[in-house]
Parts: sequence; C-alpha cells; structure tokens
Amino acid sequence: MKVFPNYSLLHLNTFGIDTSALYFSEIDTEEGFLEMLEEKKYKDIPKLILGGGSNLLFTKAKLEYLVLKNNIPGIRKIREDQDHVYICAGAGENWHGLVQYCIAHNYGGIENLSLIPGNTGAGPMQNIGAYGVELKDTFYELEALHIHDKRKDIFNAEQCRFGYRESVFKKELKGQYIITSVTLRLDKKPKFNTAYGAIGQELDKMGIKELSLEAIGKAVCNIRTSKLPDPAQIGNAGSFFKNPEITVQKFQTLLTRFPSMVNYPLANGNVKLAAGWLIEQCGWKGKSAGNAGVHSLQALVLVNNGKARGEEIYNLSQQVLDSVQEKFDILLEREVNII
Repeated sequence: MKVFPNYSLLHLNTFGIDTSALYFSEIDTEEGFLEMLEEKKYKDIPKLILGGGSNLLFTKAKLEYLVLKNNIPGIRKIREDQDHVYICAGAGENWHGLVQYCIAHNYGGIENLSLIPGNTGAGPMQNIGAYGVELKDTFYELEALHIHDKRKDIFNAEQCRFGYRESVFKKELKGQYIITSVTLRLDKKPKFNTAYGAIGQELDKMGIKELSLEAIGKAVCNIRTSKLPDPAQIGNAGSFFKNPEITVQKFQTLLTRFPSMVNYPLANGNVKLAAGWLIEQCGWKGKSAGNAGVHSLQALVLVNNGKARGEEIYNLSQQVLDSVQEKFDILLEREVNII
C-alpha cells in the first residue's frame, strides 16, 4: 500500500484549494483501512477520511493529517421482499452513479437526489437531501470501522440520528469512524415525488406525459445544472449554508418587514427560510472579495474565482453570516465542513 508524503490535494476537493497533506494514501478495501490503522508509523498522526471532496473547505496550506481517500467500490442487491429491494453500495462509489444504477433497475426512492456531488459514504454523514427527499427516507443501515478500536459497527437509521444535513457522525462521533458501506431500502413499485414545484415545471417543459424514475432524475439534473455551477468549471462545494429554521412568531415579525420572504412551513410548527434569499437580500449575489465570491445565479453557493485560498473563502462566508444576522437577526450555519 503506497503512502505519499506532502501530497497535493488540489484536484481532490471541489473548491480547488491548493492544500497538501502530511501523508496521503488511497484505500479500496476494509482490510486496507485496518492495515493502515495498524501502522505504527502513523499511529499518532490524526486521520482525515476523504471521499469525493465535495463538501469541505481546506483553510490551511498544509494539513498535518494522514489523509485516507475512501475508494471502496461495489453495488449489490443483498435481499428483497414484496415491496422493497435492499441495495448495498461501497462508500467509495460515486453517489450519482449509484442513483443512475437504481433508476436503470427501476428501484425508486433516490431519483430526486440525482447529481448531488460526492461519494456514497458521505451521504449519511450529512443526510444529503434535495427537492423534497432526504437520504434518511430510504436509509436502512451502514457499516463503519472505528478508527481507534478497529472494530466494525453497524448503524441503523435511529442510531445515525439524522437531522437536517446532520447525523451522529457530524456531532458526537465526528472523526471516530470510517464508513465502509451504505445499504438503502428502495421501492420496487416506485412512488413518484414531484411535490417540489420546480420538478413539475421542468417535467412540463420536457413534455413528459407519463412519469418515470428516469424522467424525474433527468428533470432534477436539468434543474441542478441550470442553478448550480459545475465544480469542473469553477471551484465550489454546492450549498455552503443551511436553510435556517425559526419559530412562527419570529417569522410573523420578520414578515411585516419583508413580505416577500421565501418560507416553508414545517410539520413541527416552525418555519424554514431560504438562506439563498436572505443572502441575496443582503446584496451578496454575484459579489466577489478577492479570489472568492458568491455565485451570480445562486447566492447559497460560494465559489473560487481563481486561485483562492481556503481562508479567503472562509472569511467571505463570515462576512455573509454577519450581514444576514445584522439585517434579519438570523444566524446562518455553514453546511460545508471546515478543515
């Protein structure tokens, strides 16, 4: 197993930040991870598990980590019943590739999550979601290796403690596990989810008369490519901030000042606001600060306009946070992991 010192991560993060790792290795089996964790040379060096590099921001020129890129492959059906099929995917599988596999086999449930960047192993960590669907809706279980104890544990949905772009792996167990596989429970008789308005509009534009998983997946891809920048063209990590949740009382107060405020009533009685709308109202859409900027089509996305340092992008995000808090008395939360 090859380990590279002072290894550039420039092409391994979608922000395109020029950062190097103290040590770097690519792993494609559970045994490979266990072997690396047993290596005495790296025992006392902090470990950073890297997937597709699509939901993180490196803020230092050099990371004093042993960076292990998780490339565990494989997609297989492990069982099925009358209504469901259980698909297990290696953590290193590309997420969109997994979605395409499921669409091709008419397994329903994740088609609305088409074109989300990154690898499958990162999905449960932040409970990825889009267009009315979250990973937790189809999640069955995952397998993970404990970094220090080197044991394999299985987590069900309850144990993952999923929340809005949250899980136990981003909180209490952050940095303690390497997710090796994810199993989803998908519908053999798909139930189409087109409640999110833009999907219906796009399907109409496409001239779709009969719904299918393929049509919904294509509609979602069309929407995402029209609104979100391609990381291959301009460095970014997709949505940088979470949509904030506030009480209905606070919402009513804000609504008297901002009657056009975009909002989504929640089942718990609170109201979710569109972070992109809040940021746009503060004048940030399309604005740059050095080599960092806010995307001209989607204010929720921060971009690397050139050779930005991670620190530049982080500082811009702080300015955005401060201005939204000053104008709306709402503290936005970063969705991207800061390293």
